[in-house]
This record gives sequence, C-alpha cells and structure tokens, in this order.
Amino acid sequence: MEASVKWVKDFQFTGTSQSGHEITLDGSGGPKDKASAGASPMEHILLGLGGCAGIDVVMILQKAREDVVDCVVDLDAKRAEIVPAVFTDIHMVFSITGRNLTESKVENAVRLSAEKYCSASMMLSKSVNITRETQIIEAP
Repeated sequence: MEASVKWVKDFQFTGTSQSGHEITLDGSGGPKDKASAGASPMEHILLGLGGCAGIDVVMILQKAREDVVDCVVDLDAKRAEIVPAVFTDIHMVFSITGRNLTESKVENAVRLSAEKYCSASMMLSKSVNITRETQIIEAP
C-alpha cells in the first residue's frame, strides 16, 4: 500500500491514496477549530478505526443474513496530556439498525471485528485501551 501527502499551505496537506482518493488534513488550531480546511491527522486515525470496524460489522451481519439497514459507530477518544499526545483510551458505540436483528449475532460481529478482522483495531489495541458497546435499533 502506498500514499502521498503534499503540503498545500500553512498546516494544510492533501493526502492521496494508492487508489487515487484525496483527503484534506489540517493541523491548524486543533480539533475544535471549525475554520480548519480538514480533519487533523489524529481525527483521521479515529475515523479510520470507525470505518474499518463499521465495514467489518456490516459485512459480517450481511453474511449472517441479518437485515441491517444502518450502522453508526460513535467514537470517544482520550489523549495523553503530554506530547506526543497519543490516544490512551477509545470508546466505540456501535448503533446497528435493522429488522429483527439477533443480539448475539450483532455482539459477535463487533467482537470478530475487534479480535480478528479490523486491522486498525488490532494495530491500535497494542497501545490503546479500546472498549466497545452495541445498541440495537429496530427499523420500522
């Protein structure tokens, strides 16, 4: 896998993935700065974790023939007080919406993602305390 990150201006960069997709990264003023041109690099790591896990969970549930109609992964991360301000704790809440979802299958999908399939989770869990919970929402 390859990628390239090019400086645009100030603390703004454009990242281009091997598949040709582009993202904007911006380190101006931190994560609460709404005027920045893009998410910070650490926010992108958090988003990558949520995306990786969410894809796994949906794929596992679909293979189990569960009727999933939505999946939201909310992440709450704590960072060290000193530089480098690495993630110390990440709490993930999987809100899975579907019709007649089986609770054990949803919980198993989240567990399998965390323990077997999600590369981002496996990598981060070496140094970050990651906790997870699931919420099942019945679709109309």
